[in-house]
Amino acid sequence: MIPLALERPGAVRFEALPPLALYVHIPWCVRKCPYCDFNSHERSGSLPESEYLGALMRDLEGSLPQIWGRRVISIFIGGGTPSLFSPQSIDALLSGVRARLALDPQAEITLEANPGTVEAARFRGFRGAGVNRISIGVQSFDDRMLDALGRIHSAGEARRAIEAALASFDNVNIDLMYALPGQTPAMARADLDEALRFGLPHVSAYQLTLEPNTVFWSKPPALPEHDVAADMQLVVEEQLGAAGYEHYETSAFARPGRRCRHNLNYWQFGDYLGIGAGAHGKLSFPDRVTRHARAKQPTEYMKPDARVEESVVPAAELPFEFMLNALRLVDGFEVALFSERTGLPFQIVQSRVEDAEKRGLVARDWKRIRPTERGRRFLNDLLEAFLPGGSSTDRG
Repeated sequence: MIPLALERPGAVRFEALPPLALYVHIPWCVRKCPYCDFNSHERSGSLPESEYLGALMRDLEGSLPQIWGRRVISIFIGGGTPSLFSPQSIDALLSGVRARLALDPQAEITLEANPGTVEAARFRGFRGAGVNRISIGVQSFDDRMLDALGRIHSAGEARRAIEAALASFDNVNIDLMYALPGQTPAMARADLDEALRFGLPHVSAYQLTLEPNTVFWSKPPALPEHDVAADMQLVVEEQLGAAGYEHYETSAFARPGRRCRHNLNYWQFGDYLGIGAGAHGKLSFPDRVTRHARAKQPTEYMKPDARVEESVVPAAELPFEFMLNALRLVDGFEVALFSERTGLPFQIVQSRVEDAEKRGLVARDWKRIRPTERGRRFLNDLLEAFLPGGSSTDRG
């Protein structure tokens, strides 16, 4: 029998709403990378910082009735390249947010930056504005790999940017990529050696994938074979683990106590308000979960009458949405979290979890469900089990 909650798309019930985060999208960059599928737009001339800040505040104020009384645990300013905005603009942005929202006194506030768009003075300015975490898009310390990725910075600029960031921030992440065009496992190991030299609190290491609507999708470069890419992934996990980093999510590695609170909220299926051109959000209410999307083009977004698209997530889709995030976590999730974050009884997915356990993709006890090493290696296979209308029979 299909549970009543799945027969009526809005039939969810929350005892308490999930934690709430804020995502702010700044869409401009100097040059769009050929692998990038984010909503980013190449800068032409000076940026309309003041006009865009006004649009962000209108957007935020229009959203206040949906989140009134809720405390924000983290802010993430992403892009694009947010570090193209001046420290004064970031200060105005965060001041505007504080004036309109209840912000946790210990809130994590992250700003994305790219080497070549920042220098020590700008990092000090961002720190003075209230940013307390910097995430730098390094990707590689090899100039040949940076050129193959279409990056505009050099390895030397990456090193200088990290040093400048560490001089102003005690919480710094860098993004690295592996399985790059022409890269070998030895080259990937050299990138990790260089990253470890800085003693960073957090490292995000991603395998390069070819995404639709990118230059690399239409003109794919020659990438390492699957087995070679898998070897590189093992190098990443082993080398960072040996250096004392906790592997807590598919691509995330942190020193103890330095896990990214904002991203953890995503992976634990928390709520987030997204403002800015092309930003998306997820908000829960006592009886429903909603998705929100903003206009992608900055010129459209900055219009006073810019609209926000809103939709209710059908209850039948919530189990997959939850698992899509939570099963990226190496330690998985506590069983109780499923009901807390979806408003649905765990029995809805119990048979599918049991099937995944029989296939060796998850391990579980009375309290926690986590992906096995096999489940992490074949995550797509694991997630398919939770698609609406999947192969398992749901039982109430």
